[in-house]
Order: sequence, then C-alpha cells, then structure tokens
Amino acid sequence: MSYLVFVRHGESTYNAKGVWTGWLDPPLSKKGFEEARQAGQLLRDIKFDIAYTSDLLRAQQTLDEIKKILGIEIPTIISPEIKERHYGDYTDKNKWEVEKELGEVEFKKLRRSFDYPVPNGESLKDVYNRTVPYFTREILPKLKEGKNVLIVAHGNSLRALTKYIENISDEDIADLEIPTGQVIVYKMDPEGKVISKEIRGAE
Repeated sequence: MSYLVFVRHGESTYNAKGVWTGWLDPPLSKKGFEEARQAGQLLRDIKFDIAYTSDLLRAQQTLDEIKKILGIEIPTIISPEIKERHYGDYTDKNKWEVEKELGEVEFKKLRRSFDYPVPNGESLKDVYNRTVPYFTREILPKLKEGKNVLIVAHGNSLRALTKYIENISDEDIADLEIPTGQVIVYKMDPEGKVISKEIRGAE
C-alpha cells in the first residue's frame, strides 16, 4: 500500500481578489501561507518519499511551507504538466463580473464543465490531456513501488487527476471543487488503484 496525497495551493493574492489567475504567477496571500502550514499539520502521520509541484510560485510556496512543518527534505520534481488551467481571454478578469456578463448557467459551464471552449485558453479536458499522461508515466510507477507521493498543485490540475483516478464522468466532474489548502489523502493498492479517500481540512 502507498499514499497519494493531493494538496491544492493556499490562497494566492489573486484568489483573494476573485481574479482568474491561470498561468499568471502571483504569490500566496497571508491567508495562503496559513493554509499551507495547516496542510502540513494535517499530514504529520505520513512519511513522504517524493513530492511533485508545478512551475508556478503559489504551488511551490505551499510545498515549501508543508516541508517546513514536517521538517523534511525529499526529492522534489517541478513540472509544468501539472500547472493550472490556462484561462485564455478570461485571465486576469474578475470571476463575478464575468458571471454577470455570461449568466449563471454559462458561467458554471466555463468554470466547471469538462469540455467548455475557452478563447485562447484551455478547457478542463485540455488540462486532463496534459496532466494524466504525465501522472501515468512519471508518478503512477512510484506508487506501484510503494512510495508515498505528495502532489501540490492547482484546482483544475487536481480536478483532472481526480477525474482519472476516481473514474468520474465528464458530467459529474462539474460538481467537484477543491478549495485552496485542501488536503486529499488516497490509500493506493500495489496496482495503483484507490483503496480509500479521506479529505482533510478546507471543506
């Protein structure tokens, strides 16, 4: 058995303003650092062998805070494949102003649906198509070896990975939201299949 743990980065300064961030690179807010440290506290019972994070600052800062709390130095892989969704023309726009423009139904499709087209950006399906091959190629073999893996990434890259490992339908993935700072702990069998799931914090 091995552990696979997902942590969404703590609140960024853009999250705090309700702005779509995507590939922009703001730091954590004060609250975000607190969420990162809380995530570390919630993971004291697991000994990690390796960590993965994206090439965006907010995810790396979150992982750094978790490591400080746990007092660990472990091999860490920085990968752009698990970075946030690119919001294209919606990048740097206030979410709630966009909701007023699009209406509630179209806004939910934009935010949560699997294959909603985004001008000059990515759908969740696009994110899935870059994160899942990376996961199966680079991370899944580690789990099958019995290693405990920590992934600190973003709302949409983690939604894509969750869709894959839990076999969530294209329709049902619209209902999944992962708040900043949330910790998701999976126990995995030797074949890399989920035995159990536990959500810790930020619910």
